Amino acid sequence: MMTEIDLKTLQNGSDIRGFALDTEKQKKNLTEDTIKRIAHGLAAWWSENSDKSLTETTITIGHDSRLTGPSIKNWLIDVFTSLGINVIDTHMATTPALFMSTQYDAFQSDIGIMITASHLPMEYNGLKFFTQSGGLEHEDIGSILFLAGKEVEIWDADKTQATEKDLLSVYAADLVMKIREALNVDAEAQPLADRKIIVDAGNGAGGFFAEKVLKVLGADTTGSQFLDPDGTFPNHEPNPDNKEAMQSISEAVLENKADLGIIFDTDVDRSAIVDSEGNSINRNNLIGLIGAIILEENPGTTIVTNSPVSDHLIQFVEEMGGKVDRYISGYRNVINRGIDLNEEGVDCALAIETSGHAALRENYFLDDGAYLAAKIVAKEAEMAEKGKSVTELIRHLEQPAETEEVRFVITNDDYKELGMDILERFAVWVNNTDGFTLVPDNLEGKRVQLSEPYGNGWLLLRMSLHEPKLVLQIENDKAGTIPSVKDKLKSFFHYENHLDNSKL
Repeated sequence: MMTEIDLKTLQNGSDIRGFALDTEKQKKNLTEDTIKRIAHGLAAWWSENSDKSLTETTITIGHDSRLTGPSIKNWLIDVFTSLGINVIDTHMATTPALFMSTQYDAFQSDIGIMITASHLPMEYNGLKFFTQSGGLEHEDIGSILFLAGKEVEIWDADKTQATEKDLLSVYAADLVMKIREALNVDAEAQPLADRKIIVDAGNGAGGFFAEKVLKVLGADTTGSQFLDPDGTFPNHEPNPDNKEAMQSISEAVLENKADLGIIFDTDVDRSAIVDSEGNSINRNNLIGLIGAIILEENPGTTIVTNSPVSDHLIQFVEEMGGKVDRYISGYRNVINRGIDLNEEGVDCALAIETSGHAALRENYFLDDGAYLAAKIVAKEAEMAEKGKSVTELIRHLEQPAETEEVRFVITNDDYKELGMDILERFAVWVNNTDGFTLVPDNLEGKRVQLSEPYGNGWLLLRMSLHEPKLVLQIENDKAGTIPSVKDKLKSFFHYENHLDNSKL
């Protein structure tokens, strides 16, 4: 039986995440006992935070393509049905669809649970939780795990039976309807009839988008790849932020002469785009693309993103009349910042992290990769009538000549305190270094503007969210200058004994 402290180690921000398969280096910690304790912890948390009794509560559960998803789901169902809770089993689903189960009349869920570990390797799995008001927060997960570690209280209830429903079809039909409404066409129209759009689902849960969204709207999806769910992920990492994955979809777009390519992560809360020339539109370019669409609909709005955003992106948004709020990393942090700004009276229609988590105000501020793709596809159909493509919206977004990321492992148990100390020493070093200028009012890490003799660009040194690492990101508009920047940085990092600076 796991101890309370073991359960606490399963918290990953606002999610639960762990090992669901044994490996040579790691024993699984998402065991039947662990999952059932978490289920009891969730039930106790809900009882403390809701006026509904458990027998009046409906929980909808789905999973992505991971091999361990069905077992974890069945363990959850065993506990919830024993407590008299109404359970809906959706089988294959996506993270955004599980939230939408709390909004759809056909489900009326009080809680949605998605079994996923996003893009991580096959041995991982985890849980994401939603109520009708949105995703659970860090504090909620902490409470659930605390309650999971206590003695299990047995509620006296008649056992229920889980029912099965197809959530993905309902969700896909909703996306189709929203695209048609955005284009102001009738309920049977096929506005993508002259477009060739291919999908790369990375063998995750996103394959439905080709068949149940794009084809229904008339698109030719020939050349779509890795649509079949396969929890071994045999083709590439299901991650739009991964270079090999983006290279794969880019090659597929070129080979099939497609107008557009769409790639999803495993649980479809993130997506990215490829244009007809095979260019990747992710990270800053993706923010620019959806930002341009949103600014047409919400002139002057603020776009919240995180600290590694490019100077060029900020300039691009400002030239369109918008504003960029550069906040701290973590998709929940960025989303919550967008929500808070609106509550403060600041118009904010988009919150999007550079990793690709994009949340639109019009869509519950839910980070939904399929909704993001649908929004871009609708604009593609509109622009196709003029002989253009949606990707022309960012043709004026300048690109850096070179970029690089270096991750320094902190070789000390007290890595958080040491990392913060290093950042403060780094700021002092920057203030005494020609060509390096500290950016004021930066909320995360230390951002630096670079000038001659180190080209023209910026760098950011910050703590990793979940690992004992410092992350260094560098962008420069002058080709061939990053090596000289790194050489200069060695004069600082050389004296940091608790860092593995070999990659510098």
